[in-house]
Amino acid sequence: MVAPGEAGKAMKTKHLFAELDHDRITVAIQKTEKHTSGEIRVYVSHRKVSDPRHAAAHQFVKLGMDKTRHRNAVLIFIAPESQNFAILGDTAVHAQCGEAFWESVAGAMRELFRQGKFTEGIVHGIDTAGRLLAQHFPADDTGPNHLPDSVVEGE
Repeated sequence: MVAPGEAGKAMKTKHLFAELDHDRITVAIQKTEKHTSGEIRVYVSHRKVSDPRHAAAHQFVKLGMDKTRHRNAVLIFIAPESQNFAILGDTAVHAQCGEAFWESVAGAMRELFRQGKFTEGIVHGIDTAGRLLAQHFPADDTGPNHLPDSVVEGE
């Protein structure tokens, strides 16, 4: 359900916030969610996080992502201060893909982060998770997007 990763030494908080293209990330989420009933969120923490899995799970619930109708939400949690991240898929998503999928996505993101390509890493995670969501949870008649698409920055 969660794939943690270390982002590498290139990931410094001040640089990340300055370089992160929030608009591009938001557009990637919006584009992806047109093809699925699933929800994708990106959360960037302002504090050090020793256990990205635990922190991601906490934010998942706090953001209401555990309340989707089909239990098909994905959270990309980034903690630049501690240079780590996690990808968390709700129960229905994880049942469709398994741990190997998350490890693959995290590995590709990790490599992009190590190159200092933070926006590209996040967009890659969104696109890859979005393809899985579209395949297993196509858009349906549940109505419009239920969760905001903007990047969340906090604690």
